[in-house]
Amino acid sequence: MKLAIEHKFSLTVYAWGLITGIISGVLAVKFTGGWVVGLLMYLFIDKFVMAVVKELPADVPDERSILKKGFWGWAMFWLYFTMLSYSLLIHFSPVCYSNQSLLYQMMQSGNTSVHCVVNFTG
Repeated sequence: MKLAIEHKFSLTVYAWGLITGIISGVLAVKFTGGWVVGLLMYLFIDKFVMAVVKELPADVPDERSILKKGFWGWAMFWLYFTMLSYSLLIHFSPVCYSNQSLLYQMMQSGNTSVHCVVNFTG
């Protein structure tokens, strides 16, 4: 299957967001500033894109503009996979602060398999 150069470019930016997001999430579990490492890896997006995609789309004139053109695609994938991998590795458990919350009501009715820590305040 032959992909258009624009699609290859987008998929490569998303893949770099996924890679840096997982690295950020794993490192954030080990030390507080771990997410900064993934954020700094954004600066190497042009090297990664050029290694995978040998030519640039028409709307990206040169390698320096890859940083600007791919930012939002990279940022959304980076943020999502950072939070996902971090949450999975710390074994996140939601806290119910009220018996009126939707999560608490779903737990009591048996509609969810999430185990919520009950911590009513006030």
